[in-house]
Amino acid sequence: QVQLVESGGGLVQPGGSLRLSCTASGSIFSVNAMGWYRQAPGKQRESVATITNNGSTNYSDFVRGRFTISRDGAKFTIYFQMNSLKLEDTALYSCYVNYYDDTWIRRDAWGQGTQVTVSS
Repeated sequence: QVQLVESGGGLVQPGGSLRLSCTASGSIFSVNAMGWYRQAPGKQRESVATITNNGSTNYSDFVRGRFTISRDGAKFTIYFQMNSLKLEDTALYSCYVNYYDDTWIRRDAWGQGTQVTVSS
C-alpha cells in the first residue's frame, strides 16, 4: 500500500505565493511520474502539473509560467512552487503518483488533498 502526504496549502492574497509538497511512501519499487491535480467547488478535477522520473515536466496552460514543479527523487517527494496566485487558483490540490510496486504492477495512488484559497 502507498500513502501520499501533502502539505503547504493555506490562505493567501492574490499575487501571493505558496509552496506545496508531497511525499509518497510504501510499496513503491520505482516512480514513473508524480504530479498535481486540482478541483474547485462545482468543477471537474483537472491536471495542473506533472514531473516524470527523468525530470521532464508538463504544465497546464493556466499555470504555465507561474507554477513550478520539482522533485527529490531519492525521497519520492515533489514540490510545487505557486507564484502570482489568482482567485481562480482556489481549489483542493491533490498529489498523485504513478509507480511500479514490488511485483512490477503499475499503479496509481492519490493523496487526500490540501486546500489552497486565494482571497483578498
